[in-house]
Amino acid sequence: MKAVIHYLVLVGFPVLGVLGFLQLGQGVEAPAAIVETGVLETSAALEHAGHLPTLLIQISVILAVSRLVGMIFRKIHQPQVMGEMVAGILLGPSLLGWVAPGVSAALFPAESLGFLNALSQVGLLLFMFLVGLELDPRLLKGRGHSAVVTSHVSIFAPFFLGTLLALYLYPRLSNDSVPFTSFALFVGIAMSITAFPVLARILTERNLLRTPVGSLTITCAAVDDVTGWCILAGVVLLVRVTESAMPLWATIGGTAVYILAMLLVIRPLLGQLENVYEKRGKLTQDVMALIFLVVLLSGLVTEWLGIHALFGAFLAGAIMPKHHQFVAALTQKLEDTAVVLLLPLFFAFTGLRASIGLVSGAEMWFYCGLIILVAIAGKFGGSTLAARATGTPWREAGALGILMNTRGLMELVVLNIGLDIGILSPTLFTMMVLMALITTFMTSPMLEWFYFSRLLPGSYPKAETARVGFYNGWKPKESLAEPEFPEFIE
Repeated sequence: MKAVIHYLVLVGFPVLGVLGFLQLGQGVEAPAAIVETGVLETSAALEHAGHLPTLLIQISVILAVSRLVGMIFRKIHQPQVMGEMVAGILLGPSLLGWVAPGVSAALFPAESLGFLNALSQVGLLLFMFLVGLELDPRLLKGRGHSAVVTSHVSIFAPFFLGTLLALYLYPRLSNDSVPFTSFALFVGIAMSITAFPVLARILTERNLLRTPVGSLTITCAAVDDVTGWCILAGVVLLVRVTESAMPLWATIGGTAVYILAMLLVIRPLLGQLENVYEKRGKLTQDVMALIFLVVLLSGLVTEWLGIHALFGAFLAGAIMPKHHQFVAALTQKLEDTAVVLLLPLFFAFTGLRASIGLVSGAEMWFYCGLIILVAIAGKFGGSTLAARATGTPWREAGALGILMNTRGLMELVVLNIGLDIGILSPTLFTMMVLMALITTFMTSPMLEWFYFSRLLPGSYPKAETARVGFYNGWKPKESLAEPEFPEFIE
């Protein structure tokens, strides 16, 4: 009974609040749409073919800068991907376009960005497949009501605050071409995202994965990933259905049929790939070709249904066999191409679409600061209070809140979708990109100060015998054994 009360209070109140804010927002008016300048226009670029030498130079520069900045960030105990995200921003109008506009125009001419965007989208499809592949249903078993309540609150508390913030931002940073409901729902989901892959890397690097706080955090992040992407799919569908020739009932029905087919038909067939892998002892080229076809066709179906190709790639990864050796082999096949080569192109393309110069003046910086504050309050505050209310000690609850506040590249994926479908303006897009960078950057130092500095000397979590996640390999099966946990100062 106590668990039911916790759930109804901590989850029910934010849900009711979101519904109330959506109703209130129906009377809020936004100013007429205006054309914002200061960012590199990319819509026209997609209609032109870039030159191969220019594309090769772009990829070389992006790769070199990403690895260099990533190495620097590793030196200050930040994840490699954090440096790659910052490198993408530095190559855009926020720095290179501001310091050396001639070099920026020569390196990234508008007519060449079509190919760069296409390659980055292919990399993003493979990345989302890897995210789905990394999600293991075993994480959700036997975790108790604490994980269920905490994970749901960590979604709905920031969603609640995001829709409240949307009431304030809509008449100031949006326009009348964007319905308030779509705007509010998108701001809410942007506040709710947790970067599952980045979080897994941080937990592994800090030897927390096999501790109580690490176990609870990775479980909540997995639930957040699934829940957040389902909500985002609904928001994208809501926006796109007005522009689609396909009626709403056909889109919803087609989506339901697609999901059932993936779960009931494709998933059992893919299960046979494990048998092929065990017999051959490796992933053959024929098996890899089949997997690529599943990813691409799944993305094509969801794009045709009006959701987004990324959702299809994510679901394709989620239904893949989860045997650790098979997953490790598949991850090793894909991660160098997807994560090392193609994903930095996505960061660079994001950087070309964001310009810190748009956030000019005290008023704009106030809006930006408010977005960051609400994002931290919703994710950190909601996760911490929910974990504490369900019996987790304050120190572990605070550490969980800090970790769940990590948004990383998953937030950039969401924000790019928002910009593509016209919900976010370039200015608001830039503000939210800054929010994603700041909330991710603050995770490691905050965790060190709040959690590790309060441990007894010699009681740090024991070093992991394996690594986890497609940024740093997969754990062997024996690493799932119950660990010994450190003692804490009370």
